[in-house]
Amino acid sequence: MNVRSKWLMISVGLGILLNPLNSSMVSIAIPRLQNVFNLDFTAVSWIIFSFYIASSIAQPIMGKASDLFGRRKVFLTGLVVSFIASLFAPLSPNFGWLIIFRILQAIGTSMMVAVGMAIVRIHITEKQATALSILSIFLSGAAAIGPFIGGVIIHWWSWPAIFIINIPLVLVSFLLCWRNIPKDESLTFVAQDMTLRKWFDLIDVSGILLFIVGLVALLLGLLSAKASGHISLYNVITLLIGIALLWAFVRHELKAKSPLIPLRTFAKYPEMIWVNVEFMLVNVLYYSLFFGIPSYLQIVRHVSEFQTGILMLSLGLCSLVTSPIAGRWIDISGARPALLISAILMTLGSIWLVTLNQTTPVMNVCFALVAFGISNGLNNVGMQAVLFQSSPKEIIGVASGLFNTSRYLGTILSSLLIGIVMGGKFNFEGFHLLGIILTVIALCLVFMSRRRRKTGILQDS
Repeated sequence: MNVRSKWLMISVGLGILLNPLNSSMVSIAIPRLQNVFNLDFTAVSWIIFSFYIASSIAQPIMGKASDLFGRRKVFLTGLVVSFIASLFAPLSPNFGWLIIFRILQAIGTSMMVAVGMAIVRIHITEKQATALSILSIFLSGAAAIGPFIGGVIIHWWSWPAIFIINIPLVLVSFLLCWRNIPKDESLTFVAQDMTLRKWFDLIDVSGILLFIVGLVALLLGLLSAKASGHISLYNVITLLIGIALLWAFVRHELKAKSPLIPLRTFAKYPEMIWVNVEFMLVNVLYYSLFFGIPSYLQIVRHVSEFQTGILMLSLGLCSLVTSPIAGRWIDISGARPALLISAILMTLGSIWLVTLNQTTPVMNVCFALVAFGISNGLNNVGMQAVLFQSSPKEIIGVASGLFNTSRYLGTILSSLLIGIVMGGKFNFEGFHLLGIILTVIALCLVFMSRRRRKTGILQDS
C-alpha cells in the first residue's frame, strides 16, 4: 500500500470511527442522564435505541445517495452534519431535543460508515483485505474503547463532554478528507432540466419513505416490548404495520426504475444476501456476549465495575490484534478459511459459557471473551471481503450501507434476546439458557461458512 493510500485510509478511518465511538461511549452516561433529566431507565435508554434505529435506516439510504451523487460529497457532508449535532447536543434544553440531535448525529456518522467502505472499494485496488483490516481497527477500536473514554469524560467533566469530544475529531477528519479523498467521477445521469417527478423517481422517494416508516414501526414494536417487559396490543399492531410496510417496500423495489435497494441485482448475486444474513447473526452472538457478560459479572457474580471493565478489555484487544492478521491472511487465502475458524471459535466460546457455574473463577469468562474477540476480528474483515467480492462496483455504496444495517439489526436483536431470556431480572439460569441459544446460532454459522465456495484473493470487479 503506497503513501497516498495510507493517508486515504487514515482520513476515512477517523471519520468512520465516530459512529461506533458514539454508539458505545454514551452507554456510560445513562445514569447521569437519568439524574439530569429526571427520567427512568426505560425512557433514557432511547438515547441508545434512537441511535441504532437511525443508523439502521440511514446507512443504505446514504449508500444509495453516494452511488448517485458522489462518495466524496456524501462523506464530507456527513462530517458537517456530525459537527452540527455534536455542537448543539450539549445545549439541549430538554431530553427531547437531545434525542433529535442524537438522531442527527447517527445520520451524519452513518454517511461516513456506508460511504467509507465504498471509497476504499473504489480507490484501493490492491490488498483490499488489508485495507479492510485497517478500517476494522478503527471500527473495533472505537467500539472497544468507547465505554472507557465515556467513563473518564463523565468522571472528570459531565455528560455534554461526550458530544464535545467529537468536534476536534470531526475537524481533523474533514481537513484530511478534503485533501486525500479523490474527487468524484462524473455523474452517470444528467441532472439538467430534470422534472421534480423524475428526481423523485431517481432518488426513489417512495421506496425511502416505505423503508423508513416500515423499519421504524418494526423496531419500535420490538424495542417497546422489551422496554415494557411484556407484549401489548400496541406492540402487536406496530409490528404488523412495520411488516406490512416492509412487504410493500419489497414489492415497490421490484418495480422501481431506480430502487433504493436493487433487489433484482441482489437476486443475481445471492452471496450478497447470505453475507448480510450471516453478519446479522454474527452480531447477535457478539453483542449478546458484549451486553450479557458485564451483567453476569456484576449482578450474578458481584464483580465491581472496575474489574468488569478490565475483564472486558480482553474482548476488544483480541479483536484489534486479530484484524491486521486477518487482512493479510484473507489477501492470501480468501475469506472462507477465516470465516470458518471464526464460526468454530464462537461455537467454542458459547459452549464455554454453558459450562460456567456460580463457583467458577470469574477469570474463566476470559476464555469466552478471547474466543469471541478473535472471531470478531476475523469476521469484520472476512465478511466485508466477501461483500466486496460479491457486489457489483456500481452499487457498492448501497450494498455497504445495507451491510452495516445488518450490524445494527443484529445489535438490536441481541438486546431483545437478552431481554426475552432474562425476563425482568438478570440471573444465572437465564445466562445458562443464553449460552445454549448462542451455541445453536454459532453452529448454524459453522454450517453457513462450510457451504461457502472457496474463493481466492479479492479481485477488482
